[in-house]
Amino acid sequence: MYLRLSPDEESIKDIFDSFFDAECSIERVRTAEESGFDATAWERFIETGGPGMCLPESCGGGGADLTTAAIVANLLGTYVAPIPFIEHVVAARLLASLDESNANLPLLATGEMIGSLALQSLHDSTSAIVPAGAIANYIIGLRGEEIVVAENTTDASPLRNTANLPIARHNFDDAIVIASGEQAHNAYLRAKSEWKALMAVALTGLGRKAVDIGVGYAKERYQFGVLIGSFQGIQHGFATSITNVEGSHFLSSRAIAALEEGADNSAQLAGMAFLFASEAALDAAATSLQYHGGYGFAEEYDIQLYYRRAKGWPLQLGDPGLEYQHIANLCLSKEGVV
Repeated sequence: MYLRLSPDEESIKDIFDSFFDAECSIERVRTAEESGFDATAWERFIETGGPGMCLPESCGGGGADLTTAAIVANLLGTYVAPIPFIEHVVAARLLASLDESNANLPLLATGEMIGSLALQSLHDSTSAIVPAGAIANYIIGLRGEEIVVAENTTDASPLRNTANLPIARHNFDDAIVIASGEQAHNAYLRAKSEWKALMAVALTGLGRKAVDIGVGYAKERYQFGVLIGSFQGIQHGFATSITNVEGSHFLSSRAIAALEEGADNSAQLAGMAFLFASEAALDAAATSLQYHGGYGFAEEYDIQLYYRRAKGWPLQLGDPGLEYQHIANLCLSKEGVV
C-alpha cells in the first residue's frame, strides 16, 4: 500500500528520487517549458526500466504493481517532471489487460513507443484532446463500446495551456479497433480510474513541494524588519494547506489500494482522491504564491511553475463538475436511486 512503504518500496523510492533529482531539476523543467517534454530525461528514464515497470514480465515489463507506479508518480509531482509517466503506464497497462500478446507491448515496455489515454469518450466525435498527445505515438480511446487505437501519431502540435503540458488534439478517423464489448468498456474505465488515482498521487507530491517552497521563502523574507514566517496568519495558512495535502495523501493511498484489490468502490475512491488532491494542491500552490507577494508571479521564482501545473494537470480530465456528478451517480446507483 502506497501509504506505508515496505523496505523494498523505500529502495525503489530512493532510486527514482535520485533519478528525478539528476534528470528533472528545476533548471531542466524550465528548459522544457516550451514543449512540456524533456526527451533526454525520458531516455534516461528508459534506462531505469520505468516505462515498462508495471507491465507483465511476459511482454518485457517489470511485473510491478500500481503501488510502485504511485511511488514514482508522487516523485514526478514533487519535481513537476516533464515526462509522460502516468499517461504511458496507464495506457500500457490497459493494452496488456486486453491482449498480452499485442506486438506493441514490448515497444511500450522499453519506452521506445510512448503511450497515452484519451480521457474523454469519443461518442459522436472523431477527435479528442489527449494528455501527452503531442509526444505519444500510441493513443488508446473509447468509442461507444469499442476500444480504438491511433498509432504513429507524432505530427500533432501542442495546444497552448496554462501548465505548458504537451497536450494535443488527435483525430481517430483511422483508428484501429482492438477490443469491444462490456469487458473492454470496463477495462477502459479501470484505466481511467488508474489515471485519476495516479494523478491524485502526483498532485499530492506537488502540493507538498509547493508548501516547502513557501515555507522556505517565509523563513528568508523580512517585512518591517521581521521574518514573515513569524506572522501567525501566514503560519495558519501553511498549516491549513499541508493538512489538506496530507489528507489527499491518505485518500489517494486508499484509492490505489482499492484499485489493486479490485474493490467495488475503486472508481468512486479514484474520483474522490483526484478531486480532493486537485483542490489541495491548488490551495497549497496558491497560498505559497500569495505569500511570495508580487514575486510569486515572476518567472524567476519557482512557485509559479507549481501553481500553473496545479491549475493545469487536473483540467486534462475536463470540467471538474462532471467528475463530481460522476461520483454522485456511482454512489446513488449503488443505493438503487439511479
